[in-house]
Amino acid sequence: MRISRGTSLFLLAFGVWSWIIWITFAKNLWESDRAWAPDGSPTAYFVVHAVLTVVSFVLGTIIGVLGWRGVRSPARVS
Repeated sequence: MRISRGTSLFLLAFGVWSWIIWITFAKNLWESDRAWAPDGSPTAYFVVHAVLTVVSFVLGTIIGVLGWRGVRSPARVS
């Protein structure tokens, strides 16, 4: 599969953006009052959002890697 340089840069930027956004979200989730029950155990809110965060990290990484491979590829479609 060949992708253009512009598309590769977009995918790479999306991957980086995804990591920036979800790291911030994960920090805010960890510090949220709704994330922890009074006994210190995680709430359903925390679990659902933690799964969402992990899936988003994985997808952002995959998309970023595809973009990186496209940028680094010697045979590009302009």
